[in-house]
Amino acid sequence: MADLNKTPSGMRTSIGFFGKTNSGKSSVINALVGQDVSIVSEKPGTTTDPVYKAMEIAPIGPCLLIDTAGLEDETALGEKRISKTKNVAAACDVAVVIFYGENFDTEKRIVTFFKEKNVPVIAVAGHADTWKSDEVLPDVLRVSPVTGEGMDELLEEIKRAAKNLPEPTILGKLVGEGDLVLLVMPQDKQAPKGRLILPQVTTLRELLDKHARTMCVAPEELETALSELKNPPKLIITDSQVFDFVYERKPEASMLTSFSVLYAALKGDVDIFIAGAKSIENLRPGAKVLVAESCSHAPLEEDIGREKIPNLLRKKVGGEISVDIVAGKDFPEDLNGYDLILQCGGCMVNRRQIMSRVEAAIAQGVPITNYGIAIAYLKGILDKIRTS
Repeated sequence: MADLNKTPSGMRTSIGFFGKTNSGKSSVINALVGQDVSIVSEKPGTTTDPVYKAMEIAPIGPCLLIDTAGLEDETALGEKRISKTKNVAAACDVAVVIFYGENFDTEKRIVTFFKEKNVPVIAVAGHADTWKSDEVLPDVLRVSPVTGEGMDELLEEIKRAAKNLPEPTILGKLVGEGDLVLLVMPQDKQAPKGRLILPQVTTLRELLDKHARTMCVAPEELETALSELKNPPKLIITDSQVFDFVYERKPEASMLTSFSVLYAALKGDVDIFIAGAKSIENLRPGAKVLVAESCSHAPLEEDIGREKIPNLLRKKVGGEISVDIVAGKDFPEDLNGYDLILQCGGCMVNRRQIMSRVEAAIAQGVPITNYGIAIAYLKGILDKIRTS
């Protein structure tokens, strides 16, 4: 179980539970998990911030069950709770909507929302043991955490819903069994002491799964490593910050990409990110840029998103630009006024969350790109790297 618990949230299947306040979401999750993950109370609004439970569901694999606040929460801080619930909804791979009470307008709106997003949705009546509604609700599974009624069926429905989800792959068809891959990984202030950053870890794991031969070096050892190889590596994967350094030294026969670029394809839409990067040509002094990080971390000196890329943009446009920064699950609903959105690789979140931001940007006519794609464009080598 130790390895399972270390599976990053962004690589788990996210299963969210939604409904009105006191509909029984927490009780259903506790019954599914077999332990008290969420506090259960008759007092409305007991669940405030989303509650996350990492677990394994065979044959899905690593999953993340998410308990959310009621979507018509009228308690104190209800508006903020609902906002957090909406953020969870944007990132869900599978949604379980729990019907409760006599009026189901709220639940039906939630179901419609997920269907419009092409998210598998399971409608559930969570109080089957006390259900008194005379309204006929088609395709609603009746369950009771108290009696156990319908709980096995709900688990099977979740498995069926997750069965057709795309299998995440970082490298796609770039690498096959026996291919030689060279990873060039700077160990600078951005690298956590004594550890590797998550995209490096997940890429290494996939290379091992593919039975590729892998060599890891710091940029300072790149030329020595290449000189000692009998044949050039099929693929070189590096940090976007040293794209130009590695490109100038790589063998002509070797393909080049970066961890961030690979994550652009894994978590987002490469074509949209490339178009967003090319829109940098339209920026002028005074442009307003939104930097969107998907995790919360203490800002570091020479931070890639907060300092390095904005400085490259200032150099490109020949003047000052305005930069706003959001982190974690925060992302403004109103993107009006922004000329460009710079999205991080998204290693800590799933594809649904990144794509919800992409869709919002497209709907509001704001170009969006990814850190690695933007750097490759600003370094003049976007057409010379592999994006997938």
